[in-house]
Amino acid sequence: MAAAGGFATAAGLALGVPDPSQRSDAFSLVAEADRHRILTSAAKYVLQPPLTITAFPAVRSAGGLHDFYSQADYFWPNLNDPNGPYINRDGQSNPENFDEHRKVMVALSIQMPALTAAWLLTGERRYGLKACDHLREWFVTPETRMNPNLQFAQAVQGVSTGRSYGIIDTLHLVEVARAASFLLHRILSTQDSLAVISWFSSYLDWLSTSDHGMQERDAKNNHAMCWALQAAEFAHLAGNKTIRSEVYRRYREILLPDQAAIDGSFPKELARTKPYSYSIFNFDVMAALCQSLKGLVPDPTTFQLADGRGLSRAAQFIYPYLKDKSTWKWAMDVEHFDALPVRSPGLLFSGIAFHEQRYIDLWKTLNPDPVDKEIVRNYPIRQPLLWV
Repeated sequence: MAAAGGFATAAGLALGVPDPSQRSDAFSLVAEADRHRILTSAAKYVLQPPLTITAFPAVRSAGGLHDFYSQADYFWPNLNDPNGPYINRDGQSNPENFDEHRKVMVALSIQMPALTAAWLLTGERRYGLKACDHLREWFVTPETRMNPNLQFAQAVQGVSTGRSYGIIDTLHLVEVARAASFLLHRILSTQDSLAVISWFSSYLDWLSTSDHGMQERDAKNNHAMCWALQAAEFAHLAGNKTIRSEVYRRYREILLPDQAAIDGSFPKELARTKPYSYSIFNFDVMAALCQSLKGLVPDPTTFQLADGRGLSRAAQFIYPYLKDKSTWKWAMDVEHFDALPVRSPGLLFSGIAFHEQRYIDLWKTLNPDPVDKEIVRNYPIRQPLLWV
């Protein structure tokens, strides 16, 4: 039973729900905006059993049953050589690709954080226990767990059994890791908690030392920002302060100087065939990265280079186009332009950091639960309650 305002009772606190008195004004803001949405979703998800990649064998994969597999989105059969290597058509997703592993990982990233958020709001044990079921199935149970690498992601038929670019697929584990940080040693048993931490530690090691991981880390566009967000949040869960500090150094010294323009735009994203969606996406990932790194100094959300480049400038750039898409000055995306914009977590995080009420007001009006497959694929932060 929830206390007034939906916060946990003494009984809920006994289950390890964080003390409501320690919750920030930002938490209260998001709780008020999202309470109905969270509880409606959780009531549905609490009835659904977890599914992992092992339920969907990938016959095209060079890996095994426990290896995540996906195919590169923008690669298609060559009409001039139907049995030959696939060729690239940037921005155009091939609907014939094997997509089942992505689907179940996206389902995990939607359901498990929503259940965790509902547990935080109400203290109701059933929500937390179901969230823990997902963690055990994906990261603990030998029969269903995923191997902690992405060696076979974004394969290209006739070209590669897996590529560094595939690491972006586990961007959907970022909010799972954030949600898990509330559950470990509270409602999840110590043994299972240690196993989850071990899985993310192993995956973080693979991200940091494998050829695929280092290639993705050194990418020149949103892929590097996505690598950084993953590494930062997985390190947060694993308690790896060294990698968190290194990711923050890379953000200050490499990502911001290389990717952000003086006006707050991301030129490498503007050059893509989907400049609008990729600009929003990179902004959201950048804002989430700053949120993940909070606690380090100087404060990541307010940090800026000497010329002013930082999260504030990026928010200033994208805000008018989130408010009124018709003012967008660059090319329209080749696909899914009509499905945008959706609720931007970067807008919320920036509004809170810079006391910009107009950002928060706009955030409240945007769709928090897109259904367009391509938009969902590029929408990794769905429960901002877990981040504030």
